[in-house]
Amino acid sequence: MQRVNPSDQAAGLRRRSARLPPACTYCFFDSAEWLAKLANTLQQGGQSALLIDRRGRLFAGAPTRSLFDWEQQLARGELHTQPLSAGEGWYAPGLRADVPALREVARAYDHLLFDEESSGAELILMPGATQRFLIEVQDAQPSLLRAYTLLKTLSHAVSGGQVGLLGDPAACAQLHAAARHFLPQPFARTIHCAADGDTAFSALAVRMLGEETRHLTRFEIENHESMALKNG
Repeated sequence: MQRVNPSDQAAGLRRRSARLPPACTYCFFDSAEWLAKLANTLQQGGQSALLIDRRGRLFAGAPTRSLFDWEQQLARGELHTQPLSAGEGWYAPGLRADVPALREVARAYDHLLFDEESSGAELILMPGATQRFLIEVQDAQPSLLRAYTLLKTLSHAVSGGQVGLLGDPAACAQLHAAARHFLPQPFARTIHCAADGDTAFSALAVRMLGEETRHLTRFEIENHESMALKNG
């Protein structure tokens, strides 16, 4: 059980001091083990992650899940998380990312990882957060159609953010080509194909860390400039 206390979290201190928005990654994976791999890769890069079980398929058997539901936990300011080999897990089936109290939780972590339905039918985004979407694509017609439908939905619902296609390299390339041809170009340019497996997550983790480092560097520069002007 973890009491939400961002001031005790290095990640929370860093994000608050730099006025960084919450970082949310929405994962549309058929393979649940990919979520653990992503969290592990982030941890190896020095990034903390909370893996949120929105679908109820990851931590349904965990003993902490029966104490209080996620609404009660947020109301009490006390999350019943479970330690993972990398990061922490939270059983919260049906949780909406736009619940206001979740923003305070996000301050204690570098990343919130949401286990989403592969169709994206229930996708709700956190307002004002940095958004990233990871989609598993396999070499099968149902997978390609489902992923393309999800991309169409995202192209209308998302402003900003990055989309990563993971899984079978040929299927990802085929889907990427279709997106560039049929979907709005500004959105299509946010899509990238990653290599399969661990290499993909390593590249994504480096990109995430690089993006945050740029935000922190800009904050430090602006802060130093402000202090210099203040002190003459």
